[in-house]
Amino acid sequence: MNKIILHVEGFAVLALSIYFYGYSQFSWVLFYILLFSPDISMLGYLFNNNIGAMLYNVFHTYIISIGVVICGLILTNETILAIGLIWSAHIGMDRMIGYGLKYPTEFKDTHLNRV
Repeated sequence: MNKIILHVEGFAVLALSIYFYGYSQFSWVLFYILLFSPDISMLGYLFNNNIGAMLYNVFHTYIISIGVVICGLILTNETILAIGLIWSAHIGMDRMIGYGLKYPTEFKDTHLNRV
């Protein structure tokens, strides 16, 4: 049951991010270009599992992406806001399909399940 809630939560974040992105009339080209950019953090796994998990988790936590959204709102900067919404959408998409924060044991071990 808990896994289902986490998947639904991810869907909700994805849907809300897309809604507010569209409502703000930001560029959909930018959205599609940047949607998978947080996955660049997986390159940390080229060094070792600890660095890989740490980098992946930093780029896949809502704390930073929502912080970027808040900064965009406070600074009334549309570019920063758009990046924060895209970043949040990416994390929500990942959670929705079952990708979670990584444990340092190996890439497939996440807080949601073993992928």
